[in-house]
Amino acid sequence: MAAVAGAEGATGVDVHTLFLHIAIILISGKLFGTIFKRLGMPPVLGEVLAGVVLGQSLLGLVPLSEAIKVLAELGVILLLFEVGLEADINLLVRVGLSSLLVAFIGAALPFAGGFIISHYVFGMSMLSSLFIGGALTATSIGITVKVLSDLGKRKAKFAQIVLGAAVIDDVLGVVILAALYEFSKSGQVNWSATAGLMMDIAIFFLVAPFVARLAAKLIYFVVYRLQDLDVIPPVILSLVLFTGYGAYRVGSPEILGAFTAGLALSRRFVVPFMAFLKLDEKVVHSVEENIRSLVWVVSPIFFVSVGLALNFKAIDFSSAQFWLLSLSLIVVAILGKVVSGLLIPLSFRDRINIGLSMMPRGEVGLIFAEFGRSFGAIDEVGYAVVVFVVAVTTLLAPILLKLNVRT
Repeated sequence: MAAVAGAEGATGVDVHTLFLHIAIILISGKLFGTIFKRLGMPPVLGEVLAGVVLGQSLLGLVPLSEAIKVLAELGVILLLFEVGLEADINLLVRVGLSSLLVAFIGAALPFAGGFIISHYVFGMSMLSSLFIGGALTATSIGITVKVLSDLGKRKAKFAQIVLGAAVIDDVLGVVILAALYEFSKSGQVNWSATAGLMMDIAIFFLVAPFVARLAAKLIYFVVYRLQDLDVIPPVILSLVLFTGYGAYRVGSPEILGAFTAGLALSRRFVVPFMAFLKLDEKVVHSVEENIRSLVWVVSPIFFVSVGLALNFKAIDFSSAQFWLLSLSLIVVAILGKVVSGLLIPLSFRDRINIGLSMMPRGEVGLIFAEFGRSFGAIDEVGYAVVVFVVAVTTLLAPILLKLNVRT
């Protein structure tokens, strides 16, 4: 009984209720996803909608507890590890400049547009406008990756550009959020601290794959000595969590650590002049099989949790100001990302695909909104507007992307 009581204190709900909530999330997510797939729509859209129906927006059956947030975070971390595991590192390097261009344009245009409209057109305070602009820079990489996977396009060249850009975009989001935090406290940005944060993240991204590769080689040695492949799943999961924690410690998103760990264990990760780091094919195959099963089970919790986080009841749909500001920001949010792909030397359809893939804001935009509200930077109207813009871009992007890919 002591263990049960401890679980209740840590999660905010008793453990039995938590089991019920997780069961409802898994069943509903799969059911809604299957229905949407049968209707010819992206399954991820159904999973997000399942969260909207179950959560505070409609039925209120499942609250977004801390325990569910942890499981959701684990789901997206494993998803990004799997993406890194299957990524073509050579192609990622070749499209690196394109990814940088997409990420920076896709962050700068929505940020500038959101700030200008909020501050100069609607007369909101500078701090509120900065947070709203920051929320529009976001890209939900988890949603983007799932949509591209569902469409069978994750290994296409435009998808690799999107993958690199979305990872960079998440890093930019962290840097912008840190800068806005400093601005909200002192009224000015600490440029040296911001530059230091960017340097720490860059060093981590360069060093982490080699450290993870060495760790994987050590794991192989242990497996070889023990002659037991069952050791691999828990040890690899530990490695993913360690790299996620390492990314967090340098101020980077945890998913960056998981992604670099996946790259390190990829069959295509080749280190010149370091042939001793080559991994045994049996070990790599075991990692791929076990991680794929974990992702299949846990990742739907993340997508349902995005819907749980949305609260449409907090929105005053009768307000003219709400509609004018929301529609203006939706246009900026969509165009800002779509334009980011237009300068890339690919076919016109693929350039549009890049922009649409970068469009969903998901949980990242909600983090900006919640952070701004907690510091009093965004009032209730501003918060409702951001939630609505996040919801529209998150739900609209998979539909538009599928239409553009299939036509």
